[in-house]
Amino acid sequence: MRLRNKPWAVKLVNEHPESVIQDPNPEVKIDWESRFEDFSRPLEIEVGSGKGKFITTLAERYPEKNFIALELQTTAAGIILRTKLEKNLTNLQIMRADAADIDSFFAENSADKIYLNFSDPWPKSRHEKRRLTYKSFLAKYQYVLKDIGHLEFKTDNSGLFAYSLQSLNNYGMNFDFVSVDLHHEANEILDHNIETEYEHKFASKDNPIYALHATFKTKNL
Repeated sequence: MRLRNKPWAVKLVNEHPESVIQDPNPEVKIDWESRFEDFSRPLEIEVGSGKGKFITTLAERYPEKNFIALELQTTAAGIILRTKLEKNLTNLQIMRADAADIDSFFAENSADKIYLNFSDPWPKSRHEKRRLTYKSFLAKYQYVLKDIGHLEFKTDNSGLFAYSLQSLNNYGMNFDFVSVDLHHEANEILDHNIETEYEHKFASKDNPIYALHATFKTKNL
């Protein structure tokens, strides 16, 4: 969902280049090491962070890790940045860019986990290649992630969930966890679940939340 433009958000983003990378050149790898206090920490990326409730909560809860919010909209990036500054989340960086270029922004084997939360379902068949669980995106995630890298996915869209299950299976991924009603299943995953803004909205209406965790097979197999 596209957010209404907020001038304050644009201004805030422009004032903090140390926290937000805007429109990076896909031909130049980003020096992430210089943007974190300790780049030896595990690195986790959320693709499509929206207003950032999920990624900022993660960064606050796990100060021993580094996090990157990848978000295309400037207003959304500004909202995330405001929270980052208010909570002094030094382990969080924001990048305003297109997820289609994710393999250009990160070195191979550089991240430990990628999150896909409530991505645009792109329901029309002709838009299949835009879905963030399409095989070309999976190949890019595998490049960025370390061997046996983890992918976590949540959605309220049953069609996208069914498609994603098939796409990941066809890609040869291993499923560690699958749920068709995350909020009504008693499990350890739910105990540690962090809600996004969309998730809270849909779950409060008693709509099922679909989730899966999967790992890539080692690249040298």
